Amino acid sequence: MFEKGKKKPFHGYNPKRHHKKGGLNQAGRDKFKRETGANLKPPVTTKPSKLKPGSKKAKRRKSFCARMGGSKGPTSKDGKLTPKGAALKRWNC
Repeated sequence: MFEKGKKKPFHGYNPKRHHKKGGLNQAGRDKFKRETGANLKPPVTTKPSKLKPGSKKAKRRKSFCARMGGSKGPTSKDGKLTPKGAALKRWNC
């Protein structure tokens, strides 16, 4: 069915690489770093009230929420969160 050496198509959630609440877990970030050399940071899941205003984490969270919240697409479908909605919820947006 698939030729040797070709990637298989993505068929959804992979518990080894994806966090159940949305985004990549540490193993997924490590794999991405091996493949591309990029250094992905974990999400800022600290509640906004606990973050010091103007800190690096607070600025990163605010920037992510502005970018992701303004992107097109639904945050939930049929009563379930979409990947976008799960990420926004996890980042406390």
